[in-house]
Amino acid sequence: MSHPPPLRSSDLVAIVLVVVIWGMNFVVMKFGLTHFTPFQMGAGRYLFATFPLLLVLRPPSVPMRWVVAFGLTQGVGQFGTLFLALQVGMTAALASVLMQTQVFFTALFGALVLSERIGSSLKAGMAFAAVGLGCFGVNAMVVQGGGVTLAGLALNLSAAAMWAVSNIVVRRAQRESSGFEPLHFVVWGSCVAVLPFFALSWWIDPPQAWSNWLRAPWQAWAALAALGWLATALAYGAWANLLRKYPASRVAPFSLGVPLVGLSAGTLLLGESVSALQWAGAGFVMCALLCVMFGPRLWRSA
Repeated sequence: MSHPPPLRSSDLVAIVLVVVIWGMNFVVMKFGLTHFTPFQMGAGRYLFATFPLLLVLRPPSVPMRWVVAFGLTQGVGQFGTLFLALQVGMTAALASVLMQTQVFFTALFGALVLSERIGSSLKAGMAFAAVGLGCFGVNAMVVQGGGVTLAGLALNLSAAAMWAVSNIVVRRAQRESSGFEPLHFVVWGSCVAVLPFFALSWWIDPPQAWSNWLRAPWQAWAALAALGWLATALAYGAWANLLRKYPASRVAPFSLGVPLVGLSAGTLLLGESVSALQWAGAGFVMCALLCVMFGPRLWRSA
């Protein structure tokens, strides 16, 4: 059985950059939602992710169905549900932890769709993650306040599952194209998400919400630009490039650093509180991710 190639130093630098951007990403989202609705946030994010790069990047050399699938899963699916979660009952700090359950969704979907093997370390990690999610669920049911509700928890996990689906879409797209170009793929996929977000905003948001586009301060527009240009075009382009080089189950665990940045940013910059049960849940999820990342080495050395 062949082992995946070791990570190159340039890929490790890309991982660190993605981790910092995505960790701070949750604070930026929380701020943006004080001025825009979740669907307006999605439309604005992907407008910035699309322009001006769409004007200079040719369409990716992959079947268009994968571009559309990526835009709908990573764009509307992942961030539509995540923005809703942050609005109805989820803190930025804990959202950064719960989103990392995409590691286990990715492994499950990778096994089902790509025939990737689920090893012992992944199985152990899933057990830790299940206990952690149980802690979050109990806290949401019995503890009043704290910024987390069952609806927010369910939406956040749905967002993580959609992230995992988009990981698989990227893998399938690169398998069908020898000249896969990650940045082209992400930018044109982002274009797909814009109209569905505007349509959802028109359909669901109250009529007076449209004035948000005129009343929002420059800081809110800067938040949208950061989400579009940095967190989407740059970070997801780098992420897609990593998925092009390595198996999905090899890349996904490196998102371990995101909750560390996100927890720190949420508590220090937004003053969010974390209850004892939530700390326990975060600890179990982190143990699960550590198990996935370092477990294979321990199993081989045993």
